[in-house]
Amino acid sequence: MSEADLIHETHVALVIVLIMSLPPLIAAAIVGLMIGLLQAVTQIQDQTLSLVFKLLAVMLTLMVVGPLLLGPLLDQTEHLLAEFPAMTR
Repeated sequence: MSEADLIHETHVALVIVLIMSLPPLIAAAIVGLMIGLLQAVTQIQDQTLSLVFKLLAVMLTLMVVGPLLLGPLLDQTEHLLAEFPAMTR
C-alpha cells in the first residue's frame, strides 16, 4: 500500500469519527446552553445539574442517531479488513 493510500484511509477514518461525534456534541452544547441560561435566571449554582442533563441528552442522541451512524463505520471497517493483506506488503 502506498503512502497516498494510507493517507486516504486515515482521512476517511477521521471524517467518519467527526461525523459520528457531531450529533452528541451538538446535543450536549444545546442542553448545556439551555441549562446555563436556566441557572442564570433562577440563580441555581449546582454544577451537577448541567452534567446530568447533558449526559441524558447525549445518551438519548446516541440511542436515536446511533443506528444511522453505524452503517458507514461498519462499511469502513469491512473495507479496511478486506484491504489488510495489501497493507502489510
